[in-house]
Amino acid sequence: MTDDEIIYLDNNATTPLDPAVIEEMLPFLREFYGNPSSGYAFAAKARKAIDLARERLAALLGCEPSEIVFTSGGTESNNAVIHSALQVDPRGKFATGQIRRGGHILTSAVEHSAVLRPCQDLEKQGCFVTFLGVDRDGNVDLAKLEAAIRPETALVSMMWANNETGVLFPIEKIAEICREKGVLFHTDAVQATGKIPMRLRDMAINFLSLSAHKFHGPKGVGALYVNRRTRFNPLIAGGGQENERRGGTENVASIAGLGKAAEVAAKYLAEGKSSIGSMRDRFEKAVLETVGGASVNGAGAPRIPNTSSFSFKGIESSAALLLLDRHGICCSAGSACRTGSHEASHVLRAMNPNGDGARRSLRFSFSRFTTEAEIDCAIEIIPKVIEKLRQTAATA
Repeated sequence: MTDDEIIYLDNNATTPLDPAVIEEMLPFLREFYGNPSSGYAFAAKARKAIDLARERLAALLGCEPSEIVFTSGGTESNNAVIHSALQVDPRGKFATGQIRRGGHILTSAVEHSAVLRPCQDLEKQGCFVTFLGVDRDGNVDLAKLEAAIRPETALVSMMWANNETGVLFPIEKIAEICREKGVLFHTDAVQATGKIPMRLRDMAINFLSLSAHKFHGPKGVGALYVNRRTRFNPLIAGGGQENERRGGTENVASIAGLGKAAEVAAKYLAEGKSSIGSMRDRFEKAVLETVGGASVNGAGAPRIPNTSSFSFKGIESSAALLLLDRHGICCSAGSACRTGSHEASHVLRAMNPNGDGARRSLRFSFSRFTTEAEIDCAIEIIPKVIEKLRQTAATA
């Protein structure tokens, strides 16, 4: 490996654009720049591109195209759902247009900040939020979840796949519990979309959030699935775009890219060609065999196939990241949104409140563009880096 080469193992932070996605986007950056809301034939090309992207994404999710709302990404989608749920009266009959004080939201303690932060903000406005804990493997207790639902619960929001550990929540079972209780259910599926099969038309999910750049699409564009039977109050009001569910002129090129990324992801899932899971398993086995005091966070729970979160005794994550970076390995200590923060991962602290694993963990995440040669190189470098850090700490 030369000095300017990298081994990119941080695909949960973002993924490289698929070349096919770039080709899909270029015409709408160069030629077909019309506003899709305009009435002339030139603008119709942009409008058709959005319609095609909606169909492609619906095929990946297993839902109807009309249930797709394009947004700026997962963060906007999450915020839109949370605020909509707190603006609907307890019987779900109408939107009040203002946050309903006394409303209740149930979520998990390991959610992404795009769910945790708006929930914390709503607490300051007089709403109630329950942050459900997890066990040492990151699992949520379904009995505790069901017991935490109240008559005034407006929304249950549980992520499909954890962005730091890859742990999968039993979303289908959680959705059924919510349906039986008559409570709206939302899942942040940003890390799950394109990595595991989905068929939303057969599930009791009311809302689902996703972001294109997590499955080889462009940054700054995402979508919100809104079940056709579910009331929804838009977060962004404007000119009536997205069937009056999200105002603002559509980002046509990026939406087209999202649609193409969804089409490619659906093809890979359908053909079962992905070797990411076996690649991840080989990587974990090699690291565990060559590095003493290493363990996999969430190893006892179902996980998405591309994520490995390791805890290494005797190191600090920040120092490890710096040294790995010098060797050209890109990974993270957790969520990319926490980079630069001095706080340990809230996810790993929730899994083990009394341990120090949150400060000595590293996350490696793979994609279909990760090569076996890159894995081989990482397997060779990581044990040396960990050993050097331990020796430095011992002599300090």
